[in-house]
Amino acid sequence: MAEILAALRSLMSSHDPPLHALVVPSEDYHQSEYVSARDKRREFVSGFTGSAGLALITMNEALLWTDGRYFLQATQELTGEWKLMRMLEDPAVDVWMANNLPNDAAIGVDPWCVSIDTAQRWERAFAKKQQKLVQTSTNLVDKVWKNRPPVETYPVTVQQIEFAGSSVVEKLKELREKLTNEKARGIIITTLDEVAWLYNIRGTDVPYCPVVHAFAIVTTNAAFLYVDKRKVSSEVISFLKESGVEVRDYDAVSSDVVLLQSNQLNPPADVQGSDLIWADPNSCSYALYSKLNSDKVLLQQSPLALAKAIKNPVELDGLKKAHIRDGAAIVQYIIWLDKQMQEIYGASGYFLEGEATKEKKHSGTVKLTEVTVSDKLESFRASKEHFRGLSFPTISSVGPNAAIMHYSPQSETCAEMDPNSIYLCDSGAQYQDGTTDITRTFHFGKPSAHEKACYTAVLKGHIALGNAVFPNGTCGHTLDILARLPLWKYGLDYRHGTGHGVGSYLNVHEGPQSISFKPRNVPIHASMTATDEPGYYEDGNFGIRLENVLVVTDANTKFNFGDKGYLSFEHITWVS
Repeated sequence: MAEILAALRSLMSSHDPPLHALVVPSEDYHQSEYVSARDKRREFVSGFTGSAGLALITMNEALLWTDGRYFLQATQELTGEWKLMRMLEDPAVDVWMANNLPNDAAIGVDPWCVSIDTAQRWERAFAKKQQKLVQTSTNLVDKVWKNRPPVETYPVTVQQIEFAGSSVVEKLKELREKLTNEKARGIIITTLDEVAWLYNIRGTDVPYCPVVHAFAIVTTNAAFLYVDKRKVSSEVISFLKESGVEVRDYDAVSSDVVLLQSNQLNPPADVQGSDLIWADPNSCSYALYSKLNSDKVLLQQSPLALAKAIKNPVELDGLKKAHIRDGAAIVQYIIWLDKQMQEIYGASGYFLEGEATKEKKHSGTVKLTEVTVSDKLESFRASKEHFRGLSFPTISSVGPNAAIMHYSPQSETCAEMDPNSIYLCDSGAQYQDGTTDITRTFHFGKPSAHEKACYTAVLKGHIALGNAVFPNGTCGHTLDILARLPLWKYGLDYRHGTGHGVGSYLNVHEGPQSISFKPRNVPIHASMTATDEPGYYEDGNFGIRLENVLVVTDANTKFNFGDKGYLSFEHITWVS
């Protein structure tokens, strides 16, 4: 890491203007949560492998910000050159930069890897001391990354109507109606799952996420897909053309945004008093925004975020069927694992309670590890219809490792299964008709009274949220307390959100809805999905989490105060 930091500081010094600091975000050009191997720049410079975080490099310091899910993991992965900054506990990165960097400091960032909202927030913070955000013309990390993984050309596939439930033509019609309502003549779509959902395409450009590296521009009378054309077969091009979508080169989006601004993108949009360009400030890159006339930009959440989150009947049916198959695989796994723990380790078993025998029943050469058991789980899933892969790396964690919320076991260093320790397994799969996400926590021997009390509190919170009935217009942060109250009664809590949306053969983490202690003004709607996953973690000892996927449904209440209508949850995870 020292050599990488030294090389970056040399580039910072020779940059025009010289940079006092360099920001290295986790995100790619599409502000993705999960990125491809060649886009893991923050991981490359810091060694921290978590999915969320931001690195800041100055001439004398190297700092890494991340959230509560990764505090323990970051302390284990960061080397001595780095300082961990805990989000919501330490000063935010923009506050730190404004307070600790000199007046007139130049802070560099690749504008493709930072959103409009983030860049503007930083610029406001920097203005107090005449500091400035400098958009680098090239990514400095890429210049020092000698063995950066190459560009892959995985094929684009069509998500057929039998799984999508709505055609591209129908989706474009609804999108253009929203453009007209907002007096916009065009929209720039940069989020990978929104592009995939809108055009009914899928891919494998990002591990575990069936998306394609692509942008989209839609105007009142045209639609474009910007993608590496080597990935697109003639059949897919024909499908898109029949749907009214023109395929263009990935890099052409930059020049086409300039043409879009001046209404010279062929064919020109029918303006009729609508002269705004719509861009989502949380997902559109600052690089693209900088090519627009800021007075003519509608900075507002993408209309596709909500449209994608509210599942149509075909998507809901597919999700439920996928969860039935996935549930069968999980049950097969539990039965297999329980038997193995008894036969190999002398465990009393998942359905009984008792001390494991002192010695293994089999030879010491026979053992189970966090990785070998997770591989077995994947094999059970792979046997199911429409299986397309995992939806994220399986969190298969024993004892102290379970306290690392997003622990990722590696075959060389993973722990052996232990009948006298808690085992937490958070896993999910991609099926062509739906995406799954489930967590269960096991003990195959005799848990302590404290472990049982903690598990029971987590379970109570899980049940309380899953059984909630609430009025239309309720936001997720209002519901979050239901899952925490049983833990709070013991003075316990957890540092992650309680629930997130789940895609329809798309990203396992899907917005805009969430159930979290962080306020987010997005009401919960019928036909949305949400996970229910409270937990509790003791560093160095154990971790507990329970997770189901829920579908929001209309509640059949006796009364209807205020004529609001009430909502409830339907559990679609079928594992007890």
